[in-house]
Amino acid sequence: MVPPVRDARLDVLRGLALVMIFINHVPGTHWEGWTSRNFGFSDAAEGFVFMSGLAAGLAYSGGFRRAPFWPATTRVWGRAWTLILVHMTVTVIALGLTGAAALWFGLHEMTRINNVPPLLADPLAGFLGLALLSHQLGYMNILPLYAVLLAVTPALLIAALRVPLALVAVSVAVWLVAGSLRIAPPTWPVPSIWFFNPLSWQLLFVLGLVSGTAMKRGRRLVPVRRWLVVLSAAVVGCIMVWAIWDDLGARLNAGMFALRDTWLPDFLLDYDKTFVSGPRVLHFLALAYLLSALPAVRRACEHPAAWPLAVLGRHGLTVFALGTVLAFAGQAVKLAGLRVGLERDLLLDSAILVAGLGTQLAVAMVRERAAGRRRLGASPPPAARR
Repeated sequence: MVPPVRDARLDVLRGLALVMIFINHVPGTHWEGWTSRNFGFSDAAEGFVFMSGLAAGLAYSGGFRRAPFWPATTRVWGRAWTLILVHMTVTVIALGLTGAAALWFGLHEMTRINNVPPLLADPLAGFLGLALLSHQLGYMNILPLYAVLLAVTPALLIAALRVPLALVAVSVAVWLVAGSLRIAPPTWPVPSIWFFNPLSWQLLFVLGLVSGTAMKRGRRLVPVRRWLVVLSAAVVGCIMVWAIWDDLGARLNAGMFALRDTWLPDFLLDYDKTFVSGPRVLHFLALAYLLSALPAVRRACEHPAAWPLAVLGRHGLTVFALGTVLAFAGQAVKLAGLRVGLERDLLLDSAILVAGLGTQLAVAMVRERAAGRRRLGASPPPAARR
């Protein structure tokens, strides 16, 4: 049997999402104005969660085609546990960087951002909250969400393989109820809710999961249709104009918010990220369909020039974790630059991003080489394959 060819789009687009996440996690640079969130309603987070579901469908669905399901379930839960361990490790390192910036460089501003103040105000409750995932540092909310979604992935995959449309319908219903009634896991010790509400973000994960199981079988969840491509392009184009044309955007926002203030649920007509509001979902689904349907996107992702993004995407967890730590370091460098009058300095901003992204790429390349060696070691000698 010929092994299936890996779809380059998943790796390259996930790598691109990781690049934009890193840029956005060092706020105040020139380059954050060029990330996707400035040209539409959704941002790289929606893409990351959707592609995480897609990757889970591709990687794990084979183990849930027939009983027993326990071996495949333990594999998925093992990955969820790895995510929690990585999240905890990154959190400790980020807190160490925050402490170093304040103690050694006098950058006490670092202790007043990123949800650090509650830990200093009440360390016992704060650190217990970190252990329970009920307190999360700023820019460190995706991995807890991903771990929770993976915890229920075995049940989702069993449904996706047998009644995919019913699973999507239930997922949409949960999204609607959670957004309409504002249902989300609480945070503690600071009384609030999770920034990435799993009950809402599961919609994108489930859509990715169902798409991944279909791809595993050589099919598409939504077939390529010319009218759908045209419609998606129109939606993406109109929303781009809405986002970048300030005067027009202000008028359209006023009209949308007026509708929001009627009997309709608020989250269907605003830009709420916690509950993945209606405009965000609409924009992301149109963009995702367009990217998946256009042959030019596939050709671009398969081009040799896209290999850096592909390498980043193939080692997404390592890159995301390292990028989160480096983003905290980048924030400290930005604060130090502000002290000497380098506010939004193009050279400093570029140096931070080149150093951060270069480090992530270097580590991903090391992981790529190690993975290649393992594959070669696992391959049987030519005589054994005859």
